[in-house]
Amino acid sequence: MGRIDVDKIDYIISSIENLEYGTLVITVHNGQVTQIDATEKKRFDHAKVTK
Repeated sequence: MGRIDVDKIDYIISSIENLEYGTLVITVHNGQVTQIDATEKKRFDHAKVTK
């Protein structure tokens, strides 16, 4: 297993801190982080519509 670059760790932490709902996928190849995918979901309250 290789060492993880500090810039990659900082990016991962920042991504987690800025994510309210969603997923963060970290791809590792040969012991190295090669890709980070963030998918954010936005949730809206269900407001009743009155006529």
